[in-house]
Amino acid sequence: MLSKEENETLTRVGPGTLMGNLLRRYWLPALLSAELPEADCPPVRVRLLGEDLVAFRDTSGKPGLFVQACPHRGASLFFGRNEEDGLRCVYHGWKFDTTGACVDMPSEPAESNFKNKVRVISYPTHESGGLVWTYMGPADKRLPFRDFGSDSVPRENWRASKMLSYCNYVQAMEGNLDTAHISYLHRNFADREVEDDGTDQPGYSSVRMSTRIRAQDRTPRVEVQDMPYGYRYAGIRTSPNGFDQARMSCYVLPVMTMVASLPVGGGCGMFVPIDDDTCWRYNLTTHVSAGSAGGGPSSVRPVPSAPSRVPGLVERVVLPDNDYLIDRDIQRDESYTGILGVVQQDLAVTESMGTVYDRTSEHLGTTDKAIIRMRELLLKAATDLAAGIEPPALDPSFDWTSVRSAEKILAPGEDWRLLATQADEVYVKLQTALST
Repeated sequence: MLSKEENETLTRVGPGTLMGNLLRRYWLPALLSAELPEADCPPVRVRLLGEDLVAFRDTSGKPGLFVQACPHRGASLFFGRNEEDGLRCVYHGWKFDTTGACVDMPSEPAESNFKNKVRVISYPTHESGGLVWTYMGPADKRLPFRDFGSDSVPRENWRASKMLSYCNYVQAMEGNLDTAHISYLHRNFADREVEDDGTDQPGYSSVRMSTRIRAQDRTPRVEVQDMPYGYRYAGIRTSPNGFDQARMSCYVLPVMTMVASLPVGGGCGMFVPIDDDTCWRYNLTTHVSAGSAGGGPSSVRPVPSAPSRVPGLVERVVLPDNDYLIDRDIQRDESYTGILGVVQQDLAVTESMGTVYDRTSEHLGTTDKAIIRMRELLLKAATDLAAGIEPPALDPSFDWTSVRSAEKILAPGEDWRLLATQADEVYVKLQTALST
């Protein structure tokens, strides 16, 4: 468990907070590219790390991100006119380019140079993989964008989406780092009866066999390996034939997770704080053919959904107000939860903790090692930064495209720590294919 002070440090992200200062040192997704569909389209509101912002795409197609308040008298730039390479406040016509510079001030005398002295607070952007990313920290500390593969792959090889979650980012992220819950929360009763298809042997099993193993061994052994970007960890289960199945996932500071996939992962989930009480669950897949997480239960029932207003924006139908559409008959006869959909099941448990979970009263077990390590790394990085020590996982020379999750049934004596490394033949072949 954490102390009250530690829990406050971990979960509070507004300007000037320890964790808020840390998160602002990393490039984070601000919105989907699809939310700014074309040049000079209407601006959109963005709330990120407790700050109210406005995003727009200028005439040349470049995204801009400002604080919402015009520096003149505070009117919202959301109502601004997006025209001729700038966003113009409708109150007095002051116009700002994507860097935040005031480029026109028609309410002042023509001979005035006042516009050269005024700027709106703006944040730099980088568009990659269907997301508009931003850096909100000190300008002199900004490091290059960490490219996990989205900068270099063609459009058909990536996809991006986001979904709103009504809870603090940490408890949402903890759900993705919890390897034990997939044997319970995401299981249908039929999963334990999946027939042996011959892939329960050293090597890469079928998705169905992976599901069978997770359904039958519900007490994984968890091992953690620290890495320059955070850590990798394995949930190790014993297959019906007596082999070790290793599901290796990654945590990348500060808010990124890469869940185990067969054979090697090609995507990540990011839990980006809107404020202390809500977050966006982003998913970015950079190589759609890389592998399958295979995490879901066997089910033919469709997950409740609604049409999306914006490509990639997942509109929620399963909500706290309707008890996540839990069906007690399905819970009794078919599935562990009676809630349809893997993500929807995650939302039900993480949001049911309250918007900001009180970790002073929890009781952690042996399968919580990955969660404990994530908290340790974030808390240390935040307090170190306050003491003048630079944040980890920002080395510009590190090959961020090399970070991948994996899953494999291990041969006797095989070390899971070699998965998704240069010692892993399948990983090397995949990385080579993707880079050519």
